[in-house]
Amino acid sequence: MHIESKGYALKQRPTGLPTLDCFELQTQTISDIKDGQFVIKNLWLSVDPYMRGRMSDAESYVPPFQLGELMQGSAIGEVIESKHSDFQVGDKVNSMLGWREYAVSNGDMVQKLPHTELPDQSFLGVAGMPGLTAWVGLNVIGELKEGDTVLVSAASGAVGSLVCQFAKLKGCRVVGSAGSAEKIEWLLSLGVDAVINYKNYHSAAELESALAQHCPNGVDLCYENVGGDHFEAALNLMNRYGRMAVCGMIDLYNLEDAKAGPNNLANIVKKSLRIQGFIVSDHWEHYPSYVAQLSQWVKEGKISWKETVRSGIESTPNAFLGLFTGENIGKMLIQL
Repeated sequence: MHIESKGYALKQRPTGLPTLDCFELQTQTISDIKDGQFVIKNLWLSVDPYMRGRMSDAESYVPPFQLGELMQGSAIGEVIESKHSDFQVGDKVNSMLGWREYAVSNGDMVQKLPHTELPDQSFLGVAGMPGLTAWVGLNVIGELKEGDTVLVSAASGAVGSLVCQFAKLKGCRVVGSAGSAEKIEWLLSLGVDAVINYKNYHSAAELESALAQHCPNGVDLCYENVGGDHFEAALNLMNRYGRMAVCGMIDLYNLEDAKAGPNNLANIVKKSLRIQGFIVSDHWEHYPSYVAQLSQWVKEGKISWKETVRSGIESTPNAFLGLFTGENIGKMLIQL
């Protein structure tokens, strides 16, 4: 076997928003594999906002990407050659060996896709990490209750759009923010009660005023994906004993200098708020029950999702950068 595989390495660490100069396209040769190894041909790649943190050489919950080495990310692929007893040619698998066309594995952090009617790439989105993140944030962290008013930032993203739908299935009022008329129209078609275009507002006070019109009884649960002005506005809108599930802070990921924090943190005490950040990998024990519930919802036509798809390995860096300029509706994917 002799395969030429293209993949991306981190060439230099970014300051602020990454640029294409930060990425280097490499070509590696895959030849004979050893006993206990197998070759994966990647079919779908995922890019996710958390990858920005791995581009910085700073301590975090996952180690940073190493300069000059192929980057990692979720991928769906097919086994095309195997000397591993547990993986056979033709098996579809989910791995962290993304940002490349082909990969050699010994089975570490590689899982076979379950047999479902869901499309393969859904295991990078609704049936994968984003879907479980939405479910865990609402039900485990946020303790979602019927009748809650739920505020969702980045509501049209891979996570946020599912948060909205899961909360509506629970009988909640859902208010979201998104960045374009197209995204707002889609969210409203999903049954979201109200959505504002955050790009029309230029301060936390303006954002709060716009959201408050749609939250006449305050906010019981905030699902926070953005931070910044969204977080500050939410603190003023929260009801007493409100809960905030903090999934991400994309507003802060590309800052070159430290940003002043909210000036209304006293609300945490005055309103007896519970604010909890979480990493979905700490809650993977919930995945089987989540997929079972999801499969039932999909069968009943209660859940839908969108994917923004780019084609070819060369499109991967631009797809990643597009996450920070709002190019995606739903999950951003690369099809190989």
